[in-house]
Amino acid sequence: MQLIFTKGSGKYDQMDVMRNGVVAEKIECPKQGIIPHDMVHFGVESTLHKRGFVDRILHGEAATFQMESEPESDGVERLVEVFQADAWSGWNSAPADMLDLYRVTCNARQCEPLELSLEDIDAVRQKLLVLTAQWQLVAIGESLVLQFE
Repeated sequence: MQLIFTKGSGKYDQMDVMRNGVVAEKIECPKQGIIPHDMVHFGVESTLHKRGFVDRILHGEAATFQMESEPESDGVERLVEVFQADAWSGWNSAPADMLDLYRVTCNARQCEPLELSLEDIDAVRQKLLVLTAQWQLVAIGESLVLQFE
């Protein structure tokens, strides 16, 4: 499956989900001053090999904002939120602080946290920094193609 992120000129970017060479779904991604939310999902899920939004659409679920709750997927969503906060803060949060925030967030949302190490946090951050650098080079109207398997 390919995810094609196209940088928009307005308030939204777009993600096209390509399955078998065909656009299966188009999703508007509200701009947030960092990489698109679903690109953060890609970074987290492809690094940690966890089942979240991107993995679920890979396996045929419709890409909607109201997917059924699943323990691992819920844990991934909370982790994506923590990495978004880190990005908005300039990527300078200590990995231990990020793990603490992740656990607090999971507790507040009553979801089981994923088993994560400081090395996992560093690996995801490095992936997201690469994606950020790639996305910054994309001009309005152009795309970044990501392969997910």
